[in-house]
Order: sequence, then C-alpha cells, then structure tokens
Amino acid sequence: MSGSAAAREAYVVGERRTRLLTRSQVLRSRISGIVMLALAVVTMLVFVPGVAGTGTATFGLSAADERIQLAPLSVPTTGSLWVLAAVLAFLGATQLFRGFQRRSTLILGIAFAVFVAVIMIWAAAGKEFSLISMLEATVASATPIALGALSGILCERSGVVNIGIEGMLLGGAFSGVVLGSLFGGWIGLLAATLTGGVLALLLAVLAVRFRVDQIIIGVVINILVLGLTSFLTAQVLVKRPELNDAPIFRPVKIPVLGDIPIVGPIFFEQTVIVYGMFLLIASVTFLLFRTRWGLRTRSVGENPKAADTLGISVARVRYLAVVYGGMVGGFAGAWFTIGTVGRFDEGMTGGRGFIGLAAMIFGAWNPIGAFGAALVFGFFDSLQQKFAILATPIPSEFLSMAPYLVTIIVVAGLVGRSRPPAADGQPYTKE
Repeated sequence: MSGSAAAREAYVVGERRTRLLTRSQVLRSRISGIVMLALAVVTMLVFVPGVAGTGTATFGLSAADERIQLAPLSVPTTGSLWVLAAVLAFLGATQLFRGFQRRSTLILGIAFAVFVAVIMIWAAAGKEFSLISMLEATVASATPIALGALSGILCERSGVVNIGIEGMLLGGAFSGVVLGSLFGGWIGLLAATLTGGVLALLLAVLAVRFRVDQIIIGVVINILVLGLTSFLTAQVLVKRPELNDAPIFRPVKIPVLGDIPIVGPIFFEQTVIVYGMFLLIASVTFLLFRTRWGLRTRSVGENPKAADTLGISVARVRYLAVVYGGMVGGFAGAWFTIGTVGRFDEGMTGGRGFIGLAAMIFGAWNPIGAFGAALVFGFFDSLQQKFAILATPIPSEFLSMAPYLVTIIVVAGLVGRSRPPAADGQPYTKE
C-alpha cells in the first residue's frame, strides 16, 4: 500500500470515528433534554400544586452562634416554582432540538441544580429552612466520600484498581474506635490510618507481586473486613462496651475565617478530620501534578513499559501509591467513629467506599474534581436528613436512596464519560 493510500485510509477511519462520536453525543444530548423536560413537567404537575396557599419559603443564612447575623432569605413559593419550571423547560427544549454541543454536561448539571432548588422550596414552603446548617452537613458528609475517592485516585493513577476502599473505611472505623477508646482520639486516628495501610499492602502484594485479578482482591478485602469486624463486634465490643466508647473530635472554629458570613461555618468550623481532608486534597493534587514522584506515578499508570525502560521501578511506584491510598482510606474510616458518634456499628460505612469510587470517576481521576463530586453526593445525603426533620411527605426510604440514585446516574454515564489511566487494572511483568 502506498503512502497516499494509507493516509486516505487513516483519514476515512478517523472520519468514521468522529461520526460515531458525534452520534453518541447527539444521543446523550437527546436523553438529557428529555430528562430536563420531564423534570419541568414534574415541577408543574406535582410541586406547584403542593405549595398552593403556603405563601413563602424562608432560608436561614446564618448559624445561631454567628457573630454576624444575616437576614433570612424569603422567596414566594408558587411564583418561584413556575419560574424554575420555565427554566427547566427552556433548557430541555434547547438541548433536545438544538443541543449545547460540548457544554451539555454543564447544562445538565445546571438543570439538576435548578430541580434541587425546586425540591428545597417545596419542602420549606411555609417553614424556615436552615440553609447554612445543611451546607455545613454537606461538607461533613462529603468527607469520607472525598477521602475514599482520593484513596482510589492514588491507587489507580499508578495502575492498580482498588475496589477494597469500602473495606479500608470499615477497618479504619473499627480500629479507630477501639484504640481511641483505650488511648484517646489521636491514637485512634493513627490506628485507623495504619489499618488502611496494612489492608492496602495486602492489595499491593497480591496485585503487583502475584498479579492476582485486582477486582477479585478488592472484593475479598471488603468481605474479609466486613466479616471480621462483625465477628469482633459480637465477640468483643458487645461484651466489653468500654472498648466501643471513644471520644470524638469536636468542631474547631478557625479564628477570623470562621467568622466570615456563610463561608465561615461551612468550611472553617469543622473537625480535624474534615480539615485533614482539605489538606490531603491540596497536597495530593500538588504531588501528583507538580512533583517528580507524581510524574512517575502517572507514567506508570499510563504506560508502565515505557516507564520501565526509563529506569523507573514500576513495582516500587505501585507499592507506594497503593499503600498511601490505603492510609487515606483508613483515615477516612475514622470519620465514622471518632469523627462523629464515637462508637462502631456493623456495616456502618453504608457503601461510602463505593460512592467514593463513583466520585473518583465523576471527577476524572483528579482530586479537585473528585472533591466536587463528593460534595454533590454529600449534598443529597444531608438533604435527605433535613427533609426527614421537616417531615416532608416523601417517604424516608426514598430519601435515603437519593445518594445512591445519584451514584447510579453518574456511573451510567448520563453526565458524561471519563477516561481512566491507560494501564489501570493491568498487571505488569518486567521483561
């Protein structure tokens, strides 16, 4: 085949791929447009009649103990819902018949935000809704999810799939409460972190040294930790309740920053575990994208053979990244016990490790993006708690499903697809 013929064939193949990609984008655009129109119809037929005669919805913008008090925000319920329904209808019709091209994911996110506003106005109709306390709870609820996503990012950026995040969270929660009960919260936090590192070392040895299927290893770790913690809870903690009564970390208000209206209570009046999450997200982002270690880790996750030819030890890089990720997962597990309630209950992580994996995918394997995705999941988690307090007619079981429904939507690719590291999940054998 001549050079010109090969070039023409490559051009034709490229055109076909572009056409297929365009068709896929058009299909996703049509589906998202239909979803937005459906949300508009639900708003008009369900939520607008539900607020008839309620007057206004009031949203508190200040915590009770804040030095600077802001006036509550009051909005007319019926008029606001009609306006929001019109916005949803406009976005849906435009997306369905014209499309926003590359901005379709952003538009879908805006539409979901508008619909969340609809639900909040409907729930607060004729009542007062503390927006600040809910957003503060959002950051707290997002903490284990963001740390779980960060654990997955560290592992998968090096090419090792970590399905065992849930087990690392659960193991960290258990060891944190036991050692915390005996020696105090800081020792419990250290024990939780080390527990996650030990479980990750097991993952690294089996995945890197013995090249066992990484998905199977993660599932085994989850089942192992779930069974072990359940057994120890029944045999040890039930008989010795003093081992299941750890001191918890109280919120610490940062001077000056904590007094900033709205932002202060949300970000600067949290526990040390939440502050640790902020520090880890910033440091891991810097280390992955601004240091030699991060460049080597990413190169091993993308092309381990090329990295090996440059003298990089693929096994060593993967061992370190996986253990670091496991320690972050164990640190996240401490949030469930010494970060909140001070006691351990069987299966108390409630699938947050798997939601963390969804946040990692949603955030495109980037710590900042994963944190943003974790805030979305944390928001729906805190939203269902707030709605339960407001005694909305939505069944509590359905409200509890909200974070997991969002996870399914994200993983299904409705909000777009992300490309994982090229060598993710692929064992490497040195030639």
